[in-house]
Amino acid sequence: MRDQRGAATAELAMIVPAFMLMLALLVAGGRLWYARTIVFEAAYSAARAGSLARTATEARIAADSAGRRSLTTAGLVCRQVGVSVATAAFRVPPGRPATVSATVRCTVSLADVVLPGLPGGMALSATGAAALDTYRSRG
Repeated sequence: MRDQRGAATAELAMIVPAFMLMLALLVAGGRLWYARTIVFEAAYSAARAGSLARTATEARIAADSAGRRSLTTAGLVCRQVGVSVATAAFRVPPGRPATVSATVRCTVSLADVVLPGLPGGMALSATGAAALDTYRSRG
């Protein structure tokens, strides 16, 4: 059995890096899934805040604030954040159903996911919608 000496060490030296890479990819996938979930929740929060406003201008301000606050509260760090709100629902006359929608865009850095210093990022985007009160006056 002298010809087998060191075989376990060589096998371990080949398996450990592959295992570590697989573990890093699982962590990266989990973090990206979490980031997508947070962006979706921020979009819904922005749409809801916009639907509670009285005018289209107030809706844009409230939605932008709510979307950014939702991302910050969840601890998601974005390199670039964008919140856009579709306020055409405020032109629909009272008594007819209308919906405010908001889109949140966030570019997440990948530098700390797999290997420190890995360049690049991933652009995440989600759209949420919330209904305006059908019989409320709209400005």
